[in-house]
Amino acid sequence: MRWSQLFIPTLKEDPSAAETASHKLLMRAGYIRPLGSGIYSLLPLAQRVRLKVINMIREEMNAIGGQEFVLPALHPIEPWEESGRLGTMGDIMFRLRDRKGAELVLGVTHEEIFTSIARSALSSYRQLPQIWYQFQTKFRDELRPKSGLLRVREFTMKDSYSFDVDAAGLDKNFDQHKAAYERIFERAGLHFVAVEASSGAMGGSASTEFMVLTDAGEDLVVLCKGCGYAANLEKAVAAIEEIEGNAQAELEKFPTPGLRTVEQLASFADFASAKNQIKTLVYVADDQLVLVLLQGDHELNTTKLMDFLGAENVRPAEDQEIFSAMGAHAGSLGGVGVKTLAGSTIKRLILDNALKGRSNMVTGANHDDFHYKGVSIERDIEASAWSDFRSVKSGDSCIKCGGALSVEKSLEIGHIFKLGTRYSTIMDAHVLLASGEKTPIVMGSYGIGVERLMAAAVERSHDKKGIIWPQSLAPYDVIVNVINSAEQESLAAGEKLYSELRAQGLDVLLDDRKERPGFKFADNDLIGIPLRVNIGKKLKDGIVELVERATGENKDVSLHNLVDIIKQRVTGAL
Repeated sequence: MRWSQLFIPTLKEDPSAAETASHKLLMRAGYIRPLGSGIYSLLPLAQRVRLKVINMIREEMNAIGGQEFVLPALHPIEPWEESGRLGTMGDIMFRLRDRKGAELVLGVTHEEIFTSIARSALSSYRQLPQIWYQFQTKFRDELRPKSGLLRVREFTMKDSYSFDVDAAGLDKNFDQHKAAYERIFERAGLHFVAVEASSGAMGGSASTEFMVLTDAGEDLVVLCKGCGYAANLEKAVAAIEEIEGNAQAELEKFPTPGLRTVEQLASFADFASAKNQIKTLVYVADDQLVLVLLQGDHELNTTKLMDFLGAENVRPAEDQEIFSAMGAHAGSLGGVGVKTLAGSTIKRLILDNALKGRSNMVTGANHDDFHYKGVSIERDIEASAWSDFRSVKSGDSCIKCGGALSVEKSLEIGHIFKLGTRYSTIMDAHVLLASGEKTPIVMGSYGIGVERLMAAAVERSHDKKGIIWPQSLAPYDVIVNVINSAEQESLAAGEKLYSELRAQGLDVLLDDRKERPGFKFADNDLIGIPLRVNIGKKLKDGIVELVERATGENKDVSLHNLVDIIKQRVTGAL
């Protein structure tokens, strides 16, 4: 393609509304343009990158036996009602009615639709396993779309689904997808980490997220450099710290006038350090009150709580709800004497694992301006259940090796789930075994956001001059830049080289514009093509300049050998 004919509307300055590097650079380099909040047009350069991403993913999906579908983006509401997810995902779904009044939704994801095909077409265990996938537009009514392609309301996703007869088959397909994803991200030049994650609204028994560490990310991951432990903050577990001064003591009520926070109480009494306090929180889970107890210096991870409770709706209790149930306000609450028997207001009293075996603790007395000291967890509090509810923080100890954990900002580029029979059971997708017995199909779900992967590549690879694409994603393999386009000899050499490189199957952009060299170099660097050939004054000696975008390295190369050198560079990088 010739630059003089290609639509590349570059900008000299960063757009005022752009926040992240990828948002700024994809706008400035003429890859994307906004149409509305969270809605972007992909211009020719972006579409070329997008197709490279899709083809790369398609190759790896086909290699593990995937079969490509294209399912509707417009769905009748019934499958979503059937699965029960209309309620859990309703806020993020775009909903509409057709002219006959029938209610429809735009696809957030496609578990329900693929499951409906499976139940109508798969009847025997002999038809399994299956891997089905597609590239399809998804729609999500994001509350706060931002950061260019990183959080949008319309995007392309590769979503795939595995169908197996048992858990062992699911494990195999899950591992196959995990390996395929690792190859995809490696080919895309992304440094990533695979972390344990919460399954959230997708459901299922286990999931793994693929994360790129970047300040542009909105997720947090917990990492241990010592042993490689990695988990999303919503799933991460830290080692439990040993606490001194844990001897049994007599339970005693004492006044704490006006004290409402952990910090205030710790300053008031030397025996009430944050580590020796019990933090008491009241939550409403599907209209039932739940008491959650943690160590005073720990923070609740609400996703862990939601996953543990299995409730559709979980929220902090309001002040009046708390006082009606507990007889005191927040800041004076505790689990001592709280009953969860039939008819009790508090339905569950659950404790974080860090409180196991603890004695001589301090907690609210459920009497405003009073606390208890000398609290023994097992003696004084009747726990309904124990689990891990705390949010890990930097400096906590690794549960595997004891090393220091760090919490890092990250961006999700892929997510894989073991759905199990979550959808097949409720939607009646069964097959017959050899014995004639019916069994629900065991499913997995696996997603990659195509445009998000593009943006992640820019976040990880850019400089002050612009984008630096890896060879595998670049819209063109090489730019041929005719520096003095007014000279017929230079133009002819550029045209000849352009044709020869294309004949070798390379994607070539010929910068034939009649602009000054500095202007063209700035544009060339901004759009991020990995290799550039400058045809200039040394052409009379059969020499051109070959520039590598990533390193800035430039060297003189004989025009005679140039095609072979570039082909080797490109094919060696792919």
